[in-house]
Amino acid sequence: MTIITTIVKRLGGAIVVLLGLSMIIFSLMRIIPGDPARLALGPTAPEEIVEQYRERMHYNKPLPTQYYYWITGVLKGDLGVSTVTRRNVTRDFAEFLPATLELVIWAGIPPIFFALLLGVLGAMYNNRWPDYLIRFSSYIIVATPAFVWAVLFMLIFGYWLPILPSIGGRISMKFSVPSVTGLMVLDALIDAQPAAAWDAFLHLLMPSLALALGHTMQEARLTRSHMLENAGKDYITMITSQGVPRRIINRRFLLKPSVIPTVSIMGLDIASIFGNAFLVETIFNWPGISRYAMNAILSKDINAVCGVVLLFGVIFILTNLLVDVVVIILDPRMRQTRTA
Repeated sequence: MTIITTIVKRLGGAIVVLLGLSMIIFSLMRIIPGDPARLALGPTAPEEIVEQYRERMHYNKPLPTQYYYWITGVLKGDLGVSTVTRRNVTRDFAEFLPATLELVIWAGIPPIFFALLLGVLGAMYNNRWPDYLIRFSSYIIVATPAFVWAVLFMLIFGYWLPILPSIGGRISMKFSVPSVTGLMVLDALIDAQPAAAWDAFLHLLMPSLALALGHTMQEARLTRSHMLENAGKDYITMITSQGVPRRIINRRFLLKPSVIPTVSIMGLDIASIFGNAFLVETIFNWPGISRYAMNAILSKDINAVCGVVLLFGVIFILTNLLVDVVVIILDPRMRQTRTA
């Protein structure tokens, strides 16, 4: 019952947040200098054609009226037409979102286990060489932007040691995989093409690793610090005095309360990958939604930019909602507090 109540409250707040976000981004895109009708039709289009386009898109109306027409269409599932691709933004999402979603899955989910493993190792070997090595590596990795790792991986594994695909994209041109889920590796497996699935996985390695490194080491440091903090609490001291082996203490009594703050950060990190992936997608020629958003911003594609911002807002809200549910499951004290 507590989880259901939390979901209902979060969804109610999410509607207000998304409405405010839509107003802000819509107003900002209209305030930016430049005629969206002229940008859409090009500099050589006759003025009467441009004026007809303004009338059809309501660009000649006051800003509140323009927002009304736009948000009414959004509520009906119509995000408008992109001035770059000349297609409905919803159709563009259907084409570009699965590529970024697959990248986020590989960059966000598997590193969770490595982050927890490194954090536990750092706490178990506190102030010994494994801990020093993990901490020193984390300082360098966290301080280095993802696009720098992307360039380094491209140079090392794409050119100097050509063991991974350097051309970019999601799969080699020799393979043809029908789209079922939009996730290339999964679609190849569904179509019984293991070679194509392996090739798609190799294309995923460098961009996903570039996006995952910083988040992984940051979460490892957070896990380590909370395990060391909880290790000094009274209940751990009591359990240790009773002769319980250290490995059992770490696994059964220390790990669960120590990962709760890490889980909160993990959820935000996974959601932030969508917004941070645009340079990595550009470097690897990855046909994802982040690169699509960057091109839309540079072209002042109003409908596309507003749609992408709303999409990222929904992703952040849903991720935070999932994190709240996981934290309630992991922490019995929150259930008792909410029930009380």
